[in-house]
Amino acid sequence: MASDLEPRIAEDGIQEVPLTRARALLTRLIEQVREDGLVSALTVRGRRRAYLVTPSAFETALSDRRMVEAFHFVAGERPQPETTQDFLTQMARKLMEIEERDAHAVKRWADYEPD
Repeated sequence: MASDLEPRIAEDGIQEVPLTRARALLTRLIEQVREDGLVSALTVRGRRRAYLVTPSAFETALSDRRMVEAFHFVAGERPQPETTQDFLTQMARKLMEIEERDAHAVKRWADYEPD
């Protein structure tokens, strides 16, 4: 049973750490992700609940998500852009809208004060 509480590397290369053990291991987990790029998944009853990643990996994931959202929006437009250049122009425009929306959401949360 004690071995169930120890970190293990899953088949996808992610280190899985039970949440009950994460607090005691947090400094080590942060150093592993920072120095070695070893991503950790915090688990509850064997199911992943959160990931510990570097800030650059998180920013890359956000950027990729925005790019995919812009692509899907433009690809779903009717009528379709006539040229590749038109497609890219529309995608760049949509990407700027998405970035502005996300920046506004961050500001809204920064200004939030609970009652």
